[in-house]
Amino acid sequence: MLSWISTAFGETWGPLRLLNSFFFLAAIGFAASALVTWLALPRLWPLLPKDRGRAFAVNAEMSVGKPLSAGLIFVSIFCLAALVFVPWDARCVWTIPFMLSAMIVGYFDDKRGGFSEYALAVMDLGIALGVAAVIYRMDPAVIWLPGWKGAITLPWWLSIPLATGVIWLSINATNCSDGVDGVSGSLTATAIMILGGLLYAVIGNDVVARHFDIPFNREGASWAIMAFVMVGCVAGYLWYNAAPSLVLMGDSGSRPLGLLIGMLVVATNNPLFLLLVGSVIVLNGATGLVKVALARFFGLRILGKIRFPLHDHCRKELGWSNTQVLVRFMLLHLGVSALLVILVLKVR
Repeated sequence: MLSWISTAFGETWGPLRLLNSFFFLAAIGFAASALVTWLALPRLWPLLPKDRGRAFAVNAEMSVGKPLSAGLIFVSIFCLAALVFVPWDARCVWTIPFMLSAMIVGYFDDKRGGFSEYALAVMDLGIALGVAAVIYRMDPAVIWLPGWKGAITLPWWLSIPLATGVIWLSINATNCSDGVDGVSGSLTATAIMILGGLLYAVIGNDVVARHFDIPFNREGASWAIMAFVMVGCVAGYLWYNAAPSLVLMGDSGSRPLGLLIGMLVVATNNPLFLLLVGSVIVLNGATGLVKVALARFFGLRILGKIRFPLHDHCRKELGWSNTQVLVRFMLLHLGVSALLVILVLKVR
């Protein structure tokens, strides 16, 4: 909306032309979202359901009675802020209804104590498929991979299933990573910030993209604004989720965060970025999904002595405190992500 105001009235009042700057929109979007979330959460969380604990989770009793499903608040703020700060002609604006859908599914999962695994898998698949179709619109997709010199053009009937799988995995890996004060929010916010920076400065910049010999995304800056708006919302939430937490995001927060990470990965045109910038998220959450799937459907039992998600293993078996889990996971996340991203950009 702000970019439209700049176009319509920028000639009348010169300073409004500043609203055409994607960098400026991303910066004020981050600040405004963080402030609104910080102000709104304590006023609205008395209306949220209360946590009832989770079976088999380590220290689950410490969260019982805390307001749950804070994602209902900060994801709603994100969607409104995205409509304000992201240009309306950008394709990414049309993904906002799917963010709301993921939030609503997560909220009812929090409120009723959990859908069945299969019901959630089907709902996540529907959301992921819808988002992939909106992003690609049945057009061929151009992707790039590390170690592969040229770009690869995929027809829509290959690109949409590939994007759907990436987004579905991102939703579920992020959801499984929630469970320790500050960990899920910090890891996801960092991943979103890295993806936003890449989309703005590298993939969404024609000159830089040509330098690295990667496909240029002309809407990269619009995706970056969405990313930094969400980082602001998560920052406002983390103020109250720092250990010992006062409020929990629940599935209504973790599922939309995973959805956004998946969408940003698809926007980079490199599906491997889910592993590059979300390595700790995937390792923490998705490995448990693989372990359960192999045991349930193929009778294969692997990693039997390791608890999943990994943050539970670190607390239960290694004796780490919540703060140690947060700091050590973040150090690994930052170090591995920075190293892998640099290698992928340079090794073509």
